[in-house]
Amino acid sequence: MDKKIIVNCDNRATRVALLEKGKLVELDIERPLQYRVVGNLYKGTVANVLPGMQAAFVDIGMEKNAFLYVDDIFSDDSEDSPPPARGSIEKMLRVGEEIMVQVIKEPLGSKGARVTGQIAIPGRYLVLVPGADYIGVSRRIESQTERERLRRDVEKLKPG
Repeated sequence: MDKKIIVNCDNRATRVALLEKGKLVELDIERPLQYRVVGNLYKGTVANVLPGMQAAFVDIGMEKNAFLYVDDIFSDDSEDSPPPARGSIEKMLRVGEEIMVQVIKEPLGSKGARVTGQIAIPGRYLVLVPGADYIGVSRRIESQTERERLRRDVEKLKPG
């Protein structure tokens, strides 16, 4: 397959284009003043657990600690182990505990970023959801037959 990566950098932005067979497939633009953290993964440390708010604050190395709501802590989709009771955040997290989180909302003003423990790593065709028992196919693929083909192919690769 004929692939080409074109990069254009100046002091205002970095632009990266991916061409396949002469057609634009992806375009990424990064501006230093608009650095976004949504989608980033962090290994953070639980700084505070607030049972009254059913939330925790996680230190992910930013200026303000990130906010983690109780419903966003874990993504255990298995039916054989029910999720912990919603009212027991202090039983789910402890101060000083390390936890992997993904940013779902940018920090704004005096508030830190909003994070989730339900990690999702999107690719061009598939979405990797660690610990999930289903196969996530990108919403960009509109053809139902192509979506099913991808699911079948990945199902063959899944470990037992």
